[in-house]
Amino acid sequence: MASMLDSSARIVIIGAGIVGCSTAYHLAQRGVTDVLVVEQGPLFATGGSSSHAPGLVFQTSGSQTMTQLARYTVERFSAASVDGRPCFHQVGGIEVATSRARWDELHRKHGLATAWGLSGDLLTPKEVRDRIPQLDPDRIYGGFHVPTDGIAKPVRAAESMAREAQHMGVRFAEHTEVTGFDVADGRINAVRTDRGTVTAERVLCCAGIWGPRIGEMAGVSIPVQPVAHQYAVTEPVEGLVAGSEEVEQPILRQQDSSLYFRQIHDRYGIGSYQHRVIPVSCDELAPTKAPGDGTEAPPEGGGWKGMSSVHPFTPEDFAKPFGEAGELIPALRHTEVAEGMNGIFLFTADGAPVLGPTREVDNFWVAEAVWITHSAGVGLAMAEWMTDGVPSIDLRSADVRRFENFAHSDSYVAERSAQTFREVYDIIHPQQPPEHPRPLRTSPFYPRQLELGGFFLEASGWERPHWFDANASLVDDREIATPGPWASRYWSPIIAAEHQVTRERVAMYDMTSLCRAEVSGPGALELLQRLTTNQLDRAPGYVTYTLMLDPTGGIRSDITVARLSENTFQVGCNGQRDIAWMRDHADESTAVRDITGGTCCIGLWGPYARAVLQSLTETDVSHEQFRFFRAKQLFVREVPVTALRLSYVGELGWELYTTADFGLRLWDLLAGAGAEYGVIAGGRGAFSNLRLEKGYRAWGGDMWSVHTPDEAGLAFAVKPDKGQFVGRDALLRRREQPVRRKLCCLSVDDGTVVMGSEPVFAGPRDRRACGFTTSTGYGHSIGLSLAYAWLPSELSEAGTSVEVAYFGQRHPATVMSDPVFDPEMKRMRC
Repeated sequence: MASMLDSSARIVIIGAGIVGCSTAYHLAQRGVTDVLVVEQGPLFATGGSSSHAPGLVFQTSGSQTMTQLARYTVERFSAASVDGRPCFHQVGGIEVATSRARWDELHRKHGLATAWGLSGDLLTPKEVRDRIPQLDPDRIYGGFHVPTDGIAKPVRAAESMAREAQHMGVRFAEHTEVTGFDVADGRINAVRTDRGTVTAERVLCCAGIWGPRIGEMAGVSIPVQPVAHQYAVTEPVEGLVAGSEEVEQPILRQQDSSLYFRQIHDRYGIGSYQHRVIPVSCDELAPTKAPGDGTEAPPEGGGWKGMSSVHPFTPEDFAKPFGEAGELIPALRHTEVAEGMNGIFLFTADGAPVLGPTREVDNFWVAEAVWITHSAGVGLAMAEWMTDGVPSIDLRSADVRRFENFAHSDSYVAERSAQTFREVYDIIHPQQPPEHPRPLRTSPFYPRQLELGGFFLEASGWERPHWFDANASLVDDREIATPGPWASRYWSPIIAAEHQVTRERVAMYDMTSLCRAEVSGPGALELLQRLTTNQLDRAPGYVTYTLMLDPTGGIRSDITVARLSENTFQVGCNGQRDIAWMRDHADESTAVRDITGGTCCIGLWGPYARAVLQSLTETDVSHEQFRFFRAKQLFVREVPVTALRLSYVGELGWELYTTADFGLRLWDLLAGAGAEYGVIAGGRGAFSNLRLEKGYRAWGGDMWSVHTPDEAGLAFAVKPDKGQFVGRDALLRRREQPVRRKLCCLSVDDGTVVMGSEPVFAGPRDRRACGFTTSTGYGHSIGLSLAYAWLPSELSEAGTSVEVAYFGQRHPATVMSDPVFDPEMKRMRC
């Protein structure tokens, strides 16, 4: 009979796969050693996804966050070994293009790698064959090579980190199944297992494919979907030499066929995402058993017997991919599949991991849907987050609390995760919308937008019109710059016309999808003062732009706060993370309520906005009586409206909020009254470009938690003298040092419209990027292609020349004074 566990631990980690071991190691490195790691299977080939993963590590990603996590993983594993055996084979990685579109994409990917500080090169077909002699160079246009990519040995790497953690005092308990939790007042007090109960201050779930079941025991939703993925190992391949190392050739991806390859001595391992989506129910996932109970634990060196995370291979799904593999590597035509598996791992609705503290239970944390590629980086980030309150790598795109409530439903997770699986190796445009389920969330204005021929993209489940076919005639007789092939996807010249008409006349914009909360109660002001940088202790009727910082002084979010009454505030947020942050810090004196779905908003902007609004209300909306950054509750005819005089597009106007039941009436009233002024409905395409040329920052796109307000050009929103707030002291300490980087506005001088995340170079001979672009677009009011970019301070002066690389071509650019449009703000403050 197994011995009983220790009765307590500061942190209990559930799962001794590579993420659990990595987090335990990095916690111990930071001095937190009262950690117990419980594992239902054997150590360290636990039978989870880490045990069967082929271990390919391609670091380049469109996400800076994921690239940073991967780079650290390579760094950590390259320095690790177990009994003299390496945890990482740094053989390099090559992605090849068998289509022109993919070759263009590899040029773009090379730019992404360069932007994120990762070295790589584009190779000719001959240069690819020099590294992988079995490959047919006539089948490819070329390849993208990153020499620091390679093969991780996941079980070995987990054991290496676990050994070091154990040496520092961390305890590991194998063959220990979690059976439940003692939960009271929204916190876990103890973890129940089949070997006893352990009290804990915090619990971290790294259970992988069993994570949803563990979360359910704690009353926590973990929005992930187990999916089977095919991987096979061939018989010996002609010409492939069995060297002293199991892998000497670079790892290879042929993404046009959704395939990857790795050498295993004289054989190839081949993985495919080309097959049908094979979702797996959590109910089908029995725990891996201990040796001696009728099954065998999976061996460290390979083989999949006994793993609950491996389902039987389905050869019919592999037939077509294997045939296409033989076209790229002809020697495969003369060999067969020796063994294969349908290995199970987790997918999410947006392809990113789910990390961090959960919304339902204060001290229950998760680190799930993590690939081997990012595992050590995630372990480091989780340890930093759990000890310091903030990770050194920004995890906004991986925070488990980023999802709306509907995105936790089984049907949504299944549908979107299936699409994520199908698109793993697709060429995805930054604006490409998901296909299903749509429409999911629509504003009250949706019927009218359909009548106007709206072209819709999707964000957070919302259908958002990007332009309207009804405005096509506005394009006539206008000089409109046309972007290149990539930037012109999901684009129309109507966007430019809507942009210009907004500046010339007046337009209505649907702002319903922007997240907002009501913060109310006697403690509301104190809560918001404590969480934000600007002075909010102002009379009801004032609107304030402010920031929320993390404990290190980085920008956690930017928000707009309208004080509607003594104890009621309307807060414009950047999503569910902001609402969770406010709720985490609120006490019983304050209520934080998400009001997005029950309300709607029209942005009425342009030179004639006042004339339109005044014709519909008895309230005086003159500049003298309704000043900029003020709020009033008024009636638009019979519709009760909360009107905020502010403008994200740089024009006179208001954000007009009402409850959803009055939304359609509000739209019709404004459209009717605006007809004599030439009012139009404007889409998100015009809105984004108007915002860009006015110089307004977008949190998550232009700045995030690794940036300070001073670097982002937002120091005006920080009032240290107002008193204590989260991040204040850390920011003041950081201000003792000179600012080393700044967010700058660039004009791309040849008119090329770029898409964001392109590398920026100080000069034509530089190979190392000095920065990267963020928001991009075209300023149709000023006739310039614009891009915001992070640059060293010494390059931030207006007039400085730099270069932006786009699809492998360098384009001259110039640092501009910011903003480039109406810097004196005369158009809004009239």
